[in-house]
Amino acid sequence: MNQKKITVVGAGHVGATAAQRLLEKQLGSICLIDVVEGLAAGKALDMMQSGATEGFGTHIVGTTDYAHTANSDIVLITAGIARKPGMSRDDLLATNAKIVLSIVDQIIAHSPSAIIVMVTNPLDVMTQLAADRVGDTNRVIGMAGVLDSSRYACFIAEALECSVQDVRAMVLGGHGDSMVPVPQYSTVNGVPITELLPIDTIEAINKRTQTGGAEIVQLLKTGSAYYAPSASAVAMVEAIALDTNRLLPACVKLNGEYGIRDIYCGVPVRLGAAGLVDIVTISLTKEQQEALNQSAQLVKETYLKCQELVQVK
Repeated sequence: MNQKKITVVGAGHVGATAAQRLLEKQLGSICLIDVVEGLAAGKALDMMQSGATEGFGTHIVGTTDYAHTANSDIVLITAGIARKPGMSRDDLLATNAKIVLSIVDQIIAHSPSAIIVMVTNPLDVMTQLAADRVGDTNRVIGMAGVLDSSRYACFIAEALECSVQDVRAMVLGGHGDSMVPVPQYSTVNGVPITELLPIDTIEAINKRTQTGGAEIVQLLKTGSAYYAPSASAVAMVEAIALDTNRLLPACVKLNGEYGIRDIYCGVPVRLGAAGLVDIVTISLTKEQQEALNQSAQLVKETYLKCQELVQVK
């Protein structure tokens, strides 16, 4: 198997932790890049010095120069400003849009065939902006559903006092308060949680999942989540790098699926070597479909606002 080249853009908490996970999984050679002089190089050197102890033989280089990212197969974009307490995801809009577009231009110049996994918030809008720039929606995929579903699984396991390893959870929609947890497709070793938990408990878990990121921001005071986001991003990269066709919830462009068109939104998909393999359509209740429609509409409104802010045509 040809070793993949994977670039991680942004050497902050999410990017550096993702790079470390990629190294330890030995998914390919890693390039970690950041605009801050020495940050990516220092963290990369530190990671390399853990190889003998952790038992990985893959290589990582840290840089500020996009020339070192050339011919990347997969690019994971984590760069951008993080939310602060009281800051909504939409507050990040204009600044992160300009950051993401400048990164995507560099990726196109140095790795025109790369598959892009977007992590920067507001996630759905940043993914669509990047896809517009790249011009290939199958190669630009947003990481949100895996993270939101992982948080959902954590809260389900906590409520049932069971192993989270037995939980498979599903969350659809935009990455924010409008996300749509789907309890009938969320199971514990194959048993839907609708048969294991009372409705009021499920509703409480749903609400906590919708604000899962904000809960961590409030606790940390000066930062945001990075362990779960990095793990979720790496799960997507792994599915692409190893061509596993794994079914995961992710942010992709919908072209009529779920009655939604021309907007990026979180739905179940299969991921493989070419990026998006296909979109999986599942049956939703009337209320869930309405919630998904509303979530997609909020993404569309934010996307249009973002285009105005950064004057993207």
